[in-house]
Amino acid sequence: QVQLVESGGGLVQPGGSLRLSCAASPRTYGFSIMGWHRQAPGKQRELVAEITRGGTANYADAVKGRFAISRDNDATTVYLQMDKIEPTDTAVYYCNVWTPWGTEHWGQGTQVTVSS
Repeated sequence: QVQLVESGGGLVQPGGSLRLSCAASPRTYGFSIMGWHRQAPGKQRELVAEITRGGTANYADAVKGRFAISRDNDATTVYLQMDKIEPTDTAVYYCNVWTPWGTEHWGQGTQVTVSS
């Protein structure tokens, strides 16, 4: 049973920074792809960033140059460093992972609210 535990969301002022973390278990194997999606009120869930086990990262255009995704060497924890945060970044952020067997799993989500 894959479990994802997200942390790091909260209230932040425009221009500020946050770091989201997602710890995936079991830790007996690494996940092929780890990523973050977000869903703003009234909008569809969208990809924010994802990273492969080999370290290749992919970003949504809206966050390029502001957010950085990384993972630990075991590919069981993924991070999202969010800098120069904008009000449009307000959303629930979801961690998702793909197992080596091709199954996808989602976290419960963590709220990020950008407000002055």
